[in-house]
Amino acid sequence: MSKTTGKNAGSSKNAGAGKNTKAKTPKRTRSGGKPLDDQAMAFLERYLNNASPTGYEWEGQKLWMEYLRPYVDEFITDTYGTAVGVINPDAEYKVVIEGHADEISWYVNYITDNGLIYVIRNGGSDHQIAPSKRVNIHTDNGIVPGVFGWPAIHTRRQGPQEKPPELDNIFIDVGASTKDEVEALGVHVGCVITYPDEFFVLNGDKLVCRAIDNRIGGFMIAEVARLLKARKQTLDFGLYIVNAVQEEVGLRGAEMIAERLKPNVAIVTDVSHDTSTPMIEPKREGANKIGDGPVICYAPAIQNKLRERLIQVANAQKIPFQRLPRSRATGTDTDAFAYSNSGVASALISLPLRYMHTTVEMVHKQDVEHVIELIYHTLLDIKPGETFSYFE
Repeated sequence: MSKTTGKNAGSSKNAGAGKNTKAKTPKRTRSGGKPLDDQAMAFLERYLNNASPTGYEWEGQKLWMEYLRPYVDEFITDTYGTAVGVINPDAEYKVVIEGHADEISWYVNYITDNGLIYVIRNGGSDHQIAPSKRVNIHTDNGIVPGVFGWPAIHTRRQGPQEKPPELDNIFIDVGASTKDEVEALGVHVGCVITYPDEFFVLNGDKLVCRAIDNRIGGFMIAEVARLLKARKQTLDFGLYIVNAVQEEVGLRGAEMIAERLKPNVAIVTDVSHDTSTPMIEPKREGANKIGDGPVICYAPAIQNKLRERLIQVANAQKIPFQRLPRSRATGTDTDAFAYSNSGVASALISLPLRYMHTTVEMVHKQDVEHVIELIYHTLLDIKPGETFSYFE
């Protein structure tokens, strides 16, 4: 563990052992008390455009920590790259708000003698969207550009025998004609591969980019911290703003940091499916839609009294929301927090999203604002010592 101490931070019994370094004092903080102001949107664009593949999240974490720095007392980081901004680090009662920092990607798995590259997934990368996509291969020499090639329509067998994109037939072309040429560029087996697609806005209020799942979660919890400062709100408990790594490969970062922090409460945010677009069956996937508000989850890992608190706050603040049940697990970092440390009261607020695990993931700006406000107002409603026990 390493810990960075902010300007006003004292010693902390919660911070643990590690090297202490003085944080640079920020030049200024903003006075605006509304989410998604111009500076927030500029940060979101930078943060999304930066590559942060699973297992390689640290450059994105540095951007996130720099944005969050004026609004927290100190940072905790762990060996695998999870970053935590802490407000009131000496408080005994601890509340986590959490998102995950990683994005799906690919690994170089095999290089052919004629210079083509075959891949394996790093997380849940979708092989069907790969053909004709540009890629960035991350090497010790820097970025090597390439493309996922695909045979022209004229050369493929038509009809039922036509082969769709599959993991064993998609390949990357970097413009080389031999394996030696590829390796001379710095590309080797194990290099990680990301898409270069960047942030843009559709029709004024739809935010589009790769990696919104779930870089937007880290952004939203950072905005909660900013609003607490801007609106001059103080908390009577410790707030741990957690940007966890490696969610896309099994909630690994959340598992590690949950054991480290031992929180009393965890409010997790991730994305969920907009099921209003073609080829999705709402009877199976649930009926949720971008623009209709945050999605509050029902599942065994969700602590019911904490979930009902979210609903009470949403109603009191007139924040629209949707509901979604999940069979068995939520499939998010909520599960890791809920079942850690003999049980942590946990809840999940999801942001509805279209086209998950593509390079054009889409969310509604108003939903983002509503998630931020729901988390913010819920924090103001939590009292130190609350157990959310069913037996009290």
